[in-house]
Amino acid sequence: MARRSSKFEFPTLPAVAWQPGLPVHGAATWVIVVGEGGLPAAAKDAGERLGVDLGRLLEVQQATGFSPTAGATAAYPLLTGEVTEILLVGAGDGSGKDLRHAGAAIARIGRGKDELTTVVAEGIDDARLQALAEGVVLGSFTYTLKTVDPGKPVVGRVTLTDGSEAERQAVLDRGVVIGRTGWLARQFATTPSNEKDPAWLAVRATELAASTGLEVRVWDEKQLAADGFGGILAVGKGSARPPRFIRLDYVPDGATKDTPYVVLVGKGITYDTGGLSLKPREGMVSMKRDMTGGGSVIATLAALRELGAPVKVTGLICSAENMPSGTAYRPDDVIRHYGGRTTEVKNTDAEGRLVLADGLAYAVKELKPDVIVDIATLTGAIKVSLGSMLYGGLFATDDALADNLADAGRVAGEQLWRMPLPAEYEELIATPIADSVNSSKGPGSITAALFLKAFAGDIPWAHLDLSSIAESPADRLEYSLGATGAGARLLTTWLTTPTPTSGVG
Repeated sequence: MARRSSKFEFPTLPAVAWQPGLPVHGAATWVIVVGEGGLPAAAKDAGERLGVDLGRLLEVQQATGFSPTAGATAAYPLLTGEVTEILLVGAGDGSGKDLRHAGAAIARIGRGKDELTTVVAEGIDDARLQALAEGVVLGSFTYTLKTVDPGKPVVGRVTLTDGSEAERQAVLDRGVVIGRTGWLARQFATTPSNEKDPAWLAVRATELAASTGLEVRVWDEKQLAADGFGGILAVGKGSARPPRFIRLDYVPDGATKDTPYVVLVGKGITYDTGGLSLKPREGMVSMKRDMTGGGSVIATLAALRELGAPVKVTGLICSAENMPSGTAYRPDDVIRHYGGRTTEVKNTDAEGRLVLADGLAYAVKELKPDVIVDIATLTGAIKVSLGSMLYGGLFATDDALADNLADAGRVAGEQLWRMPLPAEYEELIATPIADSVNSSKGPGSITAALFLKAFAGDIPWAHLDLSSIAESPADRLEYSLGATGAGARLLTTWLTTPTPTSGVG
């Protein structure tokens, strides 16, 4: 039985604090962040404080194999004094990407410790300092239901300093919030599906809305039927746990009728067996994370007020559980979506586009935004195109929107690669029975995007197919083994830039 009564709580994150000047009494463990250019400027003063020649220590560690590549670590114990350990952490070329990796390494080596004093390069700019804070949060991620040996807790506090008297706490706070969106999306995706179903997801969204200043509305199965959400209903028919459609609304302070309006549509399949087009066992494992798109939308919306996003945003989460049963939808069924467009089903395992179609159609007809972006772990084909853990797929009808999203992806560390939307392939999803089919033998990620494009109307639209970056094979860099929560940091970074919709339309 799913535990729907348990109240969702924000995860316990490490505190990330800025210290003007070197602390008089630091933590028992000091971390020195070392880039390709060598030790930070404050290392000399820090070494004097610790009674260690850090330049010589670095030479010795390099002679035994340490290099300042991003995330590399080396430990040196101290036998006397308050400080018991010095850790060297590589920062690579000092870019935001490499500093995010360094932050994650700091978090991992800090597990079980109360505090780390961390010395960084003097004058580090805001973007790179923020990336370091994001890495600390992301590298701290943990989710376990173990009752024996659950592992070390996250580090309690990471205190950062460059030895100067500058005050940088606001930058770190932003990094923590963006890192938290990735953590929350991972937590949603990692929660096992015997607990997580569409109703559970709706309750979690409602709780987060109450704590972060959002409006919320949830459609249950009766309301979905009354309003004509045929795609969501069809996909959820085979499960004893009915579907939900969740709407979250954020309006910035001082918004006017001229404030740009963005709608996000997330795939929220809380478990995907493939339905009657049943997946093999190997393909079913990890399908608890098939709601990563919807989870990322919820996590993003929950951060917007805290970060002061300048645009109005509605998040639509299309949630169902795709199960085989005597009531399941079938290949050759014809579905009537919200707004009336029809789809002939050819593969019940191509369910994500069916639920997203309802969300897109609702956005066009009822909300009339300036921009629509849908996000999903939609196709295995995108992995064939782009491989794993490097790029997510981006499809768009507007060049400026594509550029803005790609720029945000580079900043956030969730890179996108733009894919084509050739009209010549539309015939691959044509059928005499309905407006289109939901699956074809053509290029899978492209035909899926073309299917969705028809529901976006004339509104500038982008589709993010993030299956290629949704699952990490190991604890590596800022990722943990399992679900990555792909898209939450990208969307939050984009929506909190000064002009997210610049040039669009």
